[in-house]
Amino acid sequence: MSIIKVKNLCKEYKFNIKNEEKGFLYNLFNSDIKNVKAVDNISFEVDEGETLAFIGPNGAGKSTTIKMLTGILYPSSGDIKICGLTPIKDRDELAYKIGTVFGQRSLLLPNLPLTDSMEMFGAMYDMPKEDIENRIKELSELFNLEDFINQPVRKLSLGQRMRAEIATSLIHRPKIIFLDEPTIGLDVVSKKNLRDLLTKINEEEKVTIFLTSHDTEDIQSICKRCVIINNGKIIIDMPTKELINSYVKNKNIIITPETIFESFEELPEGIEYIEKHKDQMILKVNTEIMGTQKALQELTKIFKIDDINIENESLENIIRSIYEEE
Repeated sequence: MSIIKVKNLCKEYKFNIKNEEKGFLYNLFNSDIKNVKAVDNISFEVDEGETLAFIGPNGAGKSTTIKMLTGILYPSSGDIKICGLTPIKDRDELAYKIGTVFGQRSLLLPNLPLTDSMEMFGAMYDMPKEDIENRIKELSELFNLEDFINQPVRKLSLGQRMRAEIATSLIHRPKIIFLDEPTIGLDVVSKKNLRDLLTKINEEEKVTIFLTSHDTEDIQSICKRCVIINNGKIIIDMPTKELINSYVKNKNIIITPETIFESFEELPEGIEYIEKHKDQMILKVNTEIMGTQKALQELTKIFKIDDINIENESLENIIRSIYEEE
């Protein structure tokens, strides 16, 4: 069942521009209008409980789309239904169905303990006091907030604050959570912890996750589907695994030798060196020129090999190549 339905959605901005050819007096009393489509006739649906990455380069239309989905911006045209509601017309009612987390903008009260923010948000959603207390306890255990839940928010580390932000956004048990760059600025360990928690709430509470991120590990770890937008238009919509398999043009092969490499031989067409070390080398195989199995056969003829690992091209490189093609 679709929990998000978007059909022929557009957002157009109008800008006053100067006409240099017509001179100062013309521009003083007149203005030429330029129309720019930030979102250009996009359509998609998201099923309940799905995890979707909505990605694209800066200026592609991601943030504009999210703002329309959450009722912050009016669309120029098109239809949006979130949980059966129209965001602009039913914004107050929709707020009870969704949660939002923006990595660079905090909704928490900085000088008060985290519990105060959580209680405030629970009261805003008309939750009974007992339900708020039970939900805070539940989220505190799920997100491991016990050690700092009574500290002022401003004293929390960035990783602690992001866990607190997401936990607070879930206080009213929303059906959907919109996440905009939730791991930005976090260290490697904090990122992994946050990804694991998001996967857990999706599996245990069936919360639909709508994620935008420039971190491809976020996308690969959390989201089973990718929608890629560029220049205001959707250019790809497919499962994440299928995206990787469809666009992988290179395989990386890591070779450990029986003894140290004395020399690095010339390689056949389709294989090239990425890194050369005496105790290891990394090669790139262009699978459009040579299949992986054939490449392994060729390499065993050239080198005495103790161990081989094969890795797919990174999702980051795949997405970058899609942008470049566009």
